Amino acid sequence: MTDSQGADAALTRVAREEGGRLLALLADRLGNLDVAHDGLQDAYAKAASVWAADAGVPDDPAAWVYVVARNAAIDRIRRDAAARNRLASQARVLDTAVAGDVDPGEEEPPSLIADEGLADEGLAGAGDEQLRLMLLCCHPALSRESQVVLTLRLAGGLTTEEIAAAFLLQESTVQQRIVRAKRKIREARIPLAMPAELPERAQLLATVLGLIFNEGYVAHSSDAATLTRSDLADQAIRLTATAADALPDEPELAGLLALELFHRSRERARTDASGRLIRLAEQDRSLWEASFIARGHAALAAALNHRRLGPWQMQALIAAEHTRRATDWERVVRYYDTLLGMSPGPVIRLSRAIAVGEAQGPEAALAEVEEIDGLDGYHLFHAARADLLERTGDPHGAVAAWDRAAALATNPAEVQYLRSRTRDVRPIPPRGVI
Repeated sequence: MTDSQGADAALTRVAREEGGRLLALLADRLGNLDVAHDGLQDAYAKAASVWAADAGVPDDPAAWVYVVARNAAIDRIRRDAAARNRLASQARVLDTAVAGDVDPGEEEPPSLIADEGLADEGLAGAGDEQLRLMLLCCHPALSRESQVVLTLRLAGGLTTEEIAAAFLLQESTVQQRIVRAKRKIREARIPLAMPAELPERAQLLATVLGLIFNEGYVAHSSDAATLTRSDLADQAIRLTATAADALPDEPELAGLLALELFHRSRERARTDASGRLIRLAEQDRSLWEASFIARGHAALAAALNHRRLGPWQMQALIAAEHTRRATDWERVVRYYDTLLGMSPGPVIRLSRAIAVGEAQGPEAALAEVEEIDGLDGYHLFHAARADLLERTGDPHGAVAAWDRAAALATNPAEVQYLRSRTRDVRPIPPRGVI
């Protein structure tokens, strides 16, 4: 690896893994999110040139970026304050010339920063600040789309280009969402502070992080090159772990972390060498990442110790069941019954019906699926129905349902799989022919 490549890799790691923490600390110390963000971008730009030169990557890259960003932000604050002073002074001179009785003496502006405190600032205490930044990004005054991109940009350290690529949006669209969100935060004077309604905000944060992980786990776009976007899923896991560590009394965050880790553990087994999707029941479990599974069980145990079950914990319990040597499908059905009591909805009913198909047979499952309303535009509803129709001896109905699922799916790997299932249905005799 060349010096330039090493510098790029180190800078990418700082931006991805430390960027949110650095921004949170800077914003807290400077009292201005925009100034802190601009200072951090200046520091990244300087690092890109300095680290690739003879200076090389510093021993503590995150601390180096923090100091440079802090100094750049302080310089900007001083320049802005000086400009305001000049304008104020000119205005007073004009007023004096008109009124003749106003003291033109300059008034010292209020201090915006405490240089002494920042000069020796370390990074060890940044945990609370990063949590507050993540909760700020998920403020209920912001739209869900803004919450997602702002969390990735500010707390996750992704560039607008990377976010646009992850969600297959125009870079200008992502930038506009970020600008509008930051403007709303500024105009509404939303503070970078721990919210009074912490449990509700933590629930919002879990929802946003879950959305980010889901997009990484299955890329929902026809332009996606693969089934997953591993970098996005890994970033969601890092942010969820940070939130769960900072809020140990909010077990749903630990439950979400466990769910993400269980799903992520199956990454290598979900597709074959050609990128073709492999169903859970057909996956080679020896390819599952044992370290992710172990971390998932640890996070789930920590959540369950609170004895305050929630939807994310229930989903993690279901995912954990699949990590055992043999899945207890009757237990999974019971878990779904509990989950439906907490969060009723057609998607969860569909998932329960699929579990019923494994525990009690396809006829019982198909009867439940046919009773579900509101999922006609959901490709997995038609895929589940197609599978059940095929297993119960209705190839005509199965082909129609597989075709409908393929028409609704967006990820190319899923589309390819669904079309292959249509081709795999046994030869169908013409209707009316015995």
